[in-house]
Amino acid sequence: MSNMEVKFCDVLFKNPLVTGSGTFGFGREYENFYDLSKLGGISTKGLTLNPKSGNKGPRLYETPSGLLNSIGLENPGVDRFIKEELPYMKKLGTNIIANVGGATLEDYERAIELVSKEDIDIIELNISCPNVKSGGMMFGLDEVSTGKIVKRIRSITKKPLVVKLSPNAENIIRCAQACEGEGADGVSLVNTFKGMAIDIKSRKKVFENTYAGLSGPAIKPLALRMVHEVSKNVNIPIIGMGGIMNYKDAIEFIMAGATLVSIGTANFINPNMGEIIVNDLKEFMEKENIKSFEEIIGII
Repeated sequence: MSNMEVKFCDVLFKNPLVTGSGTFGFGREYENFYDLSKLGGISTKGLTLNPKSGNKGPRLYETPSGLLNSIGLENPGVDRFIKEELPYMKKLGTNIIANVGGATLEDYERAIELVSKEDIDIIELNISCPNVKSGGMMFGLDEVSTGKIVKRIRSITKKPLVVKLSPNAENIIRCAQACEGEGADGVSLVNTFKGMAIDIKSRKKVFENTYAGLSGPAIKPLALRMVHEVSKNVNIPIIGMGGIMNYKDAIEFIMAGATLVSIGTANFINPNMGEIIVNDLKEFMEKENIKSFEEIIGII
C-alpha cells in the first residue's frame, strides 16, 4: 500500500495537495461538492490586519489557457477571521495554512501576532503586496526587501513560516535564499505573473488597476522551472503552484522539488478538482509502485 502522507515544516499532511490562497475562500463555498477532509490542507484567503473590500471594476478576465485576476485582497480582516471563519475551518479535518498580507511592516507584524495565537498549522507570508510606505513597491521585489520582512516576522512568531514568492521578483532564487537565511521554514511559489488585458471595442484597459495577476495552465512551464531552480538552491521545503490542473501536473512539480502542491485556477474550472487530483495521485502511486512521495520529491 502506498502512503500519501508527507511532512512539511515538521507538520504532517495526509497528502501533498493543498488549495491556493484566494481560490478556495475558507472552504465554505466547496463543502457541498466533496468532503474537504480529503485535502492535505487549505490556504485561507489572503488576510490583512483590517478588512478590505477589494478592487473596483472587473476582477476576473479569461485569457487563452489562463485567468487574469485583480481581486485586491478582499477579506474580512484578521479579527473576523479568527472569530467567524477559523472555528469553521478547524472542523474540516485538514491542515490550515493562514495566508497573511499587509500594506506596511507594522500591519504584517500585528496581523502575524494575532494569527500566531491561534490553532493554525502554518503561516504563509504573502510578500507580493504593495508597500505603501515605499511608493507601492512590492515587499518581495528583491532579496534585500524580502530578507528584511522575513527577519522581522520570524522574530515575532514561532509558527512554521512559509514565504510566498512572486515570479515578478528580480531574482526568485536569491529571494528564496534570503528567506532561508532569515529563518523561514519553507517557501511557496509561484504567485501570479503580472499581466494586462485591453478591450479593443471600448479602447480601454479591462482592469481599473491596469495590471492583473495571470494564473492557470499558461504559466505552468514557467512556474515549474522556477520551482526546480529554487529547489536546487535552498534546503527548505517548497509548496509548488502555478497552473496545476491534474495529477500529472502535480507529479511534475513534486519531481521538480515541491513537497506540497497547490491548486488555484483549477478550482474555478471544476469545484471537485481537489478530490479528483487526490484520488488520481493515489491511483498513480499504486500503479507505479511508489510507496511514498519521498521517493520522487526532487528527483529531476
